[in-house]
Amino acid sequence: MNQPTRNLHQQIFDIIGQRIIAGTHAPGDSLHPDRLEQELGVSKTVLREALRVLASKGLIDSRQKRGTFVRPRADWNLLDSDLLRWQGASAEDENFLTNLGEVRSIVEPAAARLAAQRRDDADLAALADALRLMVEAGTDTHASVEADLAFHASLLAAAHNELLTRMEVVIEAGLRVRDHLVHSADQWADPVPAHRAVLDAVRDRNPDAAERAVQHLLAQATADVDDLIHDPDRGHHA
Repeated sequence: MNQPTRNLHQQIFDIIGQRIIAGTHAPGDSLHPDRLEQELGVSKTVLREALRVLASKGLIDSRQKRGTFVRPRADWNLLDSDLLRWQGASAEDENFLTNLGEVRSIVEPAAARLAAQRRDDADLAALADALRLMVEAGTDTHASVEADLAFHASLLAAAHNELLTRMEVVIEAGLRVRDHLVHSADQWADPVPAHRAVLDAVRDRNPDAAERAVQHLLAQATADVDDLIHDPDRGHHA
């Protein structure tokens, strides 16, 4: 095959992982390696490596007599970056969006409070740069999404809590799904004022104002997604 083996491992790993997340291979279902090899056109070595990685993330297991099977959802490492990515890729899943929205509502206001108390000049510069990119993005969907991600990652970093910063992978997954939904519509609310309010409060070292600003921003984000999900003409207006 022309593709490097490692890339092929990743492709097969992605295909099977997405199928499990989507329910095509449901918890308890058996996976038949010989059938997968034939269907996907890969060698035993490539498939074995893909299954090994999926097992490391809690998605599958292998037992004597039973063979390879999909583990119960409760065993899955749902905070793993690949699982978050797969859930986001199919995220017509309202439960996924709701869960991420709730996590963000718990984490980000608290992070904003800490950021207002602990931020340094480098943190303010990173937030200001992200806001500038947001302004410059205009109606460019990709640029808008990347600027939003940069802003929220900088806000978490400004809290100066190593464990809290690790929540970036969850926040990023939620933001990518939400932003692509909203920014794919013909029109969307200008995100700059709400983000500027967060930056201003952090700069002013005002924890209460920072928390309120993030809560307002998240409430608007949730409303935007709800409108799009429940709108039969979704993607045509926000």
